[in-house]
Amino acid sequence: MILETKRLPVHTSVESSGQIIRDVLSKPGIFAIVLKETGLPVGSIGLHFHSDLARKDDECELGYWLGVPYWGRGIVPEAAREILRHAFEDLKLARVWCGYYDGNTKSRRVQEKLGFTYQWTNDDTPVPQMGETRKGHVNLLTREAWAARQGADPVGEEK
Repeated sequence: MILETKRLPVHTSVESSGQIIRDVLSKPGIFAIVLKETGLPVGSIGLHFHSDLARKDDECELGYWLGVPYWGRGIVPEAAREILRHAFEDLKLARVWCGYYDGNTKSRRVQEKLGFTYQWTNDDTPVPQMGETRKGHVNLLTREAWAARQGADPVGEEK
């Protein structure tokens, strides 16, 4: 499940927030994004296995969410670089998928900065959490492409 693509529902109460924390944000492989200066959580990021896009054992989806007041500060790219390092070096994955909805230029730009490349567009992507359908764009980053950007070979050793 791509947190950015699937979109979390609007928190309507303390109970709904608690349910989102339990059902989505507390799963294994999901991490809080915290401000270095204060240690306060401002978002989440994680790797999702066996999802809509990541169907093989050697791939996953990258998902992220960041509170609106913190957009445009380079926080998600910084957190995602470490998550991608973990995916390719520690977990030895071959592919990481990611996506964004049409019009979400900030998320598109994050994925471009990280080296993801466009794969396809779905004109009618259901978003059951929001009760709507959107146009979704799917991107991919391979271990080889990631390693080339790091100056390393695909298994993570320096050139």
